[in-house]
Amino acid sequence: MTWRLRGTYFESCNCDPICPCRRVDGTAGGRSTYGECMGLLSWLIEEGYAEETDVSGLPVALALRYSDDEPGSPWTWILYLDERGTEKQRAGLEAIFTGRLGGDAFNHFPWVWKESELVAVRTADIEVEHTRRRQWLRIRDHVGMRIRGRYEGAAEVTCVIPGHDRTGEELVADELFVEDGPLRFSFRGRCAYGSSFEYAG
Repeated sequence: MTWRLRGTYFESCNCDPICPCRRVDGTAGGRSTYGECMGLLSWLIEEGYAEETDVSGLPVALALRYSDDEPGSPWTWILYLDERGTEKQRAGLEAIFTGRLGGDAFNHFPWVWKESELVAVRTADIEVEHTRRRQWLRIRDHVGMRIRGRYEGAAEVTCVIPGHDRTGEELVADELFVEDGPLRFSFRGRCAYGSSFEYAG
């Protein structure tokens, strides 16, 4: 199967800005601020396909937790697929984001190249806005994040998930929360990031 996705990316986690996971002016980061990362990632696909299936216009989200002190820092994660997609569209996106179709998943998705526990793949109404500096996401009343504004500073910041070859922007989140099974957390004023992405396999 061949696949390609292009669009915008927005995330937030419990680290202080600038998130230590990022490269700052080309210098790699280190441990998460508090030794445990809890966050929420989102993609809005502007154009994309999984073999013959068009997946353009669909959002995808992922909630996560990992500890720097667990050997290999394995990810515990939940994947959210939009209920407006057809069964075939959701199946294609699930195969891409779980890494089953290979390709750039092994370059950009740490939950694929590390040991990880996929708790669930959920079909849900994903409400999302990726307009620059006004990004927000909500999935029912259980998952959400919203931008407060830009993080002040002139450093060049990049992130592996959208790609270090892409210009991004460090942000500050006004809210970040997940209440879903083993993933339960809530934060304000923590780091966030916006960029574009393009993956293929």
